[in-house]
Amino acid sequence: MNMTRDFAAIVLAAGKGTRMKSDLHKVLHPIAGRPMLDHLLATVDALQPAKKVVVVGAGRDQLENALAGSAETCLQEPQLGTGHAVQQAEESLADHSGDVLVLYGDVPFVKGETMQAMLDRLHAEDRPKVVVLGFEPDDPGHYGRVIADADGRIDKMVEFKDASEEERACRLCNSGVMAARSADMFELLRRVGNDNAQGEYYLVDIVNIANADGDSCAVVSADTPAEVTGINSRAELARAEAQWQELKREEAMAEGVTLTAPDTVFFSWDTDLAADVTVEPHVVFGPRVSVARGARIRAFSHLEGARVGEGCSVGPYARLRPGAVMEKDSFVGNFVEMKQATLGEGAKASHLTYLGDAEVGAGANIGAGTITCNYDGYFKHKTVIGERAFIGSNSALIAPVRIGTDAIVAAGSAVSRDVGDGDLRMVRGEQVVKPGWADRFHDAMKKKKAADRK
Repeated sequence: MNMTRDFAAIVLAAGKGTRMKSDLHKVLHPIAGRPMLDHLLATVDALQPAKKVVVVGAGRDQLENALAGSAETCLQEPQLGTGHAVQQAEESLADHSGDVLVLYGDVPFVKGETMQAMLDRLHAEDRPKVVVLGFEPDDPGHYGRVIADADGRIDKMVEFKDASEEERACRLCNSGVMAARSADMFELLRRVGNDNAQGEYYLVDIVNIANADGDSCAVVSADTPAEVTGINSRAELARAEAQWQELKREEAMAEGVTLTAPDTVFFSWDTDLAADVTVEPHVVFGPRVSVARGARIRAFSHLEGARVGEGCSVGPYARLRPGAVMEKDSFVGNFVEMKQATLGEGAKASHLTYLGDAEVGAGANIGAGTITCNYDGYFKHKTVIGERAFIGSNSALIAPVRIGTDAIVAAGSAVSRDVGDGDLRMVRGEQVVKPGWADRFHDAMKKKKAADRK
């Protein structure tokens, strides 16, 4: 989505977030593995803003570290309301003469299309001084109200605490998100007072001031209340996660992914599933996972930082950790774990296997109970298994080690030296047989147990 007008975004994130009861700043709490602030900023970035300013207060260091220079910050101290917060960004925007969009770090789901609609409305024929984002929740509760006519022209904005009974009966509510031209925004803010129930400087008062001047203000409505969901507590964070997951599941299925039990599948913000992928129940996708066409992710599997190729099968009960790569038509079964490992085309590790820091060639077969011993307590080491190699069950491959093409490692072997192409490696102690020993042992133990009972 490309902007046709110059605009700056101000994101308010100075609140203490006390209801979260957390050492982590409220807007850094993750939804689908991504901080809620990053969800919002990604949407803003798609509109190509001229500048982004995040207003910080409590937890300033955390926010500045998380932003890592991707947005400018300014400090609000003390916190004297939303209007006061926006004023703190004036110096940062001294050289900006375009539009200003005011957003909230704890309201992460505002759509880019909605932001664009607000900015467009600002430049409509009647050129309103301020554009407000409104919404109609099922229960208006204690939200501030937007009193507007049928054409969206605002007569009055009022906080719930200061509203009359008649005004509280209005269902159109204020999300807090606003747009105005920069000069208008800061000129109006200088005239905002704090004569209200909270003794704070409300951003919404710029609408009433503009109206009193004889200027018009307008409201744009969000498509759904979910778009302006605010997150202030752990319970609200959980509801926001559920909301995001539901939308992602619907999107995945609309794009050709089969989810056999959608409500049990959890995605990361960047999960990439191709068409004709099937996902069975109780699968969790962590960050940085891509799954190619025709792959099947079986029940109770967990994937993060992994790439699954076309036609692959994963699980059930498999775990793919960061750096796991499955090439076309490869297979991992139940209780297989991969980390920093590549499974070549058509290769198989059917069950009870750990592949860490490993490269497995095309067509190789990894037997049950096989592990790559990749860590010596200080450093990681690599195991390379050649094409069509066969690793027998319960084998330990002690890295660094290389197993050649078409080689066979006999079951129960502990391999610490390279195995050549086409070779058989068998590492076992000599088998000892003592005829009749077990019978004699059982007889002796039974007699001893009987004697102990007397």
